[in-house]
Amino acid sequence: MNTSVSSAVTHRLAFFKGLQTLTNRIHASKDTDEIMLELAPELCSLFEAERFTIYALEEGGASIVTRVKTGLSGVQSIRLPIGENSIAGFVALSGQLVNIRDVYDDEELRRISPHLALRREVDASTGFHSRQMLVAPIRDPDTGSLLGVVQLINTLNREPFSKMTEEGLMGLAQTLGVAFLRHNRQAGRLRSRFEALVVDGRITAEEFADATREARESGAGTENLLIEQLGLSHAELGAAASRYFGVPYQPFVANHVKPMDLLRNIKREFVERSLWLPWEENPEGVVILCVDPEQVRSSGVAQNVLPKKRLTYRVTTQRDFELTVEQFFGVTLDDASVSDLLSGLDDHEEDALSLRDEVNAAADNELVKLVNKIIIDAYRQGASDIHIEPRPGKEKTQIRFRKDGSLVPYIEIPASYRNPLVTRIKIMCDLDISERRKPQDGKIRFRKFAPVDLELRVATLPTQGGMEDVVMRLLAHSEPIPIDQLGLLPFNLERLKSAIAKPYGIFFVCGPTGSGKTTTLHSILSYINTPDTKIWTVEDPVEITQKGLRQVQVNRKAGIDFATMMRAFLRADPDVIMVGEMRDHETVSVGIEASLTGHLVFSTLHTNSAPESVVRLLDMGMDPFNFADALLGVLAQRLAKRLCLKCRVPYRVGEDELASLLDEYCEDMHLTPDFAADPKTARERVLGRWREAFGDKDGGFRLYRAVGCEHCNQGYKGRVGLHELMLGSDAIKRQIQSRGRVDQILGQALAEGMRTLRQDGIEKVLARHHRHEAGAQGLRALSAAGAADRRGAG
Repeated sequence: MNTSVSSAVTHRLAFFKGLQTLTNRIHASKDTDEIMLELAPELCSLFEAERFTIYALEEGGASIVTRVKTGLSGVQSIRLPIGENSIAGFVALSGQLVNIRDVYDDEELRRISPHLALRREVDASTGFHSRQMLVAPIRDPDTGSLLGVVQLINTLNREPFSKMTEEGLMGLAQTLGVAFLRHNRQAGRLRSRFEALVVDGRITAEEFADATREARESGAGTENLLIEQLGLSHAELGAAASRYFGVPYQPFVANHVKPMDLLRNIKREFVERSLWLPWEENPEGVVILCVDPEQVRSSGVAQNVLPKKRLTYRVTTQRDFELTVEQFFGVTLDDASVSDLLSGLDDHEEDALSLRDEVNAAADNELVKLVNKIIIDAYRQGASDIHIEPRPGKEKTQIRFRKDGSLVPYIEIPASYRNPLVTRIKIMCDLDISERRKPQDGKIRFRKFAPVDLELRVATLPTQGGMEDVVMRLLAHSEPIPIDQLGLLPFNLERLKSAIAKPYGIFFVCGPTGSGKTTTLHSILSYINTPDTKIWTVEDPVEITQKGLRQVQVNRKAGIDFATMMRAFLRADPDVIMVGEMRDHETVSVGIEASLTGHLVFSTLHTNSAPESVVRLLDMGMDPFNFADALLGVLAQRLAKRLCLKCRVPYRVGEDELASLLDEYCEDMHLTPDFAADPKTARERVLGRWREAFGDKDGGFRLYRAVGCEHCNQGYKGRVGLHELMLGSDAIKRQIQSRGRVDQILGQALAEGMRTLRQDGIEKVLARHHRHEAGAQGLRALSAAGAADRRGAG
């Protein structure tokens, strides 16, 4: 008897000593997954059980989840709803320890709770037979709230779990509660997809707990209650889910094109049941849109449905997902039209077609309709350009739209139709369909083909493999924007109005293609367009028309180019001349000559900044004295993305970010004498001006972050202009006459009050009350580029 007692004591001491060793390892673990996946075999051995499982609470208290190894390296997540339809779910619901001799004994289960049931399908699917089960809750040591469940299954000796094992498991549960909290705090980890709303102060912890409890009891869904009762937006819920799962949030996009090749073998019923679908294919791979990325990724079903595809994930809300399903699988006129048109093109093997065969294919009724549909969709979606990009071999031809400065995929065309597609476009703009080795330019007057008043500028470019890319710029006839609505800061607006009020001289607007130079010039012309003023313009093409202007279209085949028309204008009694572009010595020389003989001349240049424009013109051979006398000013500009006003999220700027913005703003100021003499005082003056002009009542600043919603493109909608205005002051004219370097001219312009493109952008980010929000992220992109290119600074 004494020997038996001694043996039991020894066994107990060894058990708790082993438990203490594993407890220390749990406290040293870096995350909860390490405990679940790495320590489970040792815990099974210690507790003399066949299986050991830890469930963590998630979904705001609606379910618990565990991660188990599958094969050598795979990991699968298993979720259980909190409730009486599983033993672990019941322990999570009741918060009590459960020790069951035989989980298949319904009478024993009913003694614990009348409605308690075993999830027998788990055993049926795995072939494992559960018998004994010991399950304990894991609680927050501070608040007592549930964090998860720990479960032992089947003793090795086939006897029920002992009281010592119960005691050990309860101690282990306390250790796990401490570890769970430490892991979450260290990693900033959230315990549910909506917990970020509490962390950020959007709702209180009590409101969140009430909503999740009501959702569980009523079955209405936590998301719906958060929106309907607490007034949260889908964008806020999506942003919270993004932080929880660690993948981007994708809102519903009304004009997103259905990826028909990816959805070819996927049914609506499967999508609605599994809550995931392929959204698009981009350079990163196939984007999987889902409500629960972790579940989809761990199940491996998406990879099985899309074999050999690289998958990337985006989370969305339940409502956004339902809208996307309806968009992809519902029947709408536009969607059916695109689908039908593409399905009407037979994806046959591509042979070496003769030119006659290609022309016949280009005249195919379905292809004609498809080209018209592409142009109409681009027009309706507000795209500025259509890019048609054939790819070699049997790869499909990709078509993309440029919207708000960014290229977004539209559709893909079967490879066998890449040449007929290009041929069709060439026919529409009267280009040589037999010439594929040289670039060609043309125009499409789309009213000839569809009831849309639209003109397209077409450029074809030969690419590798004997193919041709096509880029079409949409030129919708429009009215000029009033100069006060160009987005110039008040300081620049007054200086610009003063410069263009002069009776003679030359004024340039510079920037890369697509930066809005023509729009700005027409706004200026509209401002000075009065009944007593004669204004001639020569443009290629005429994009904007306005009453009172005499506008000429360049036609090189007829001998009408910029220089020829400039000379003709001088004989036509002009007051103001606008030249679409000055790219050669002859055109610039005539322009300067006209400006020195009593005419006001406007034009554009393809240069990066205002000071660079001056040096570029001098390098083209302009006489520095004549040029200096003629120059009124140079306005450099870019277009940056504007934050969507519907979904942007405000935040308060920290001192580090404010210091970073100040560093960016002052980067070029060292060229000015004042800044070079006392940089600290100069920085303080800039910061003081910011606080006075843009700060809150306590001198702080509020900026906005992009979120994304159905009304915008990943948090951005529309464009905002960034401007750099350098006037032809006496000091600048002296710099030109002495052929000053770019940094010398820049330093003088800054000393006279000019804001660089970067400085203008930073002030527009800070000027949140003036509706100039470009986003702080956008200004960092602008800084990285030196000056944003045509894709914008967002």
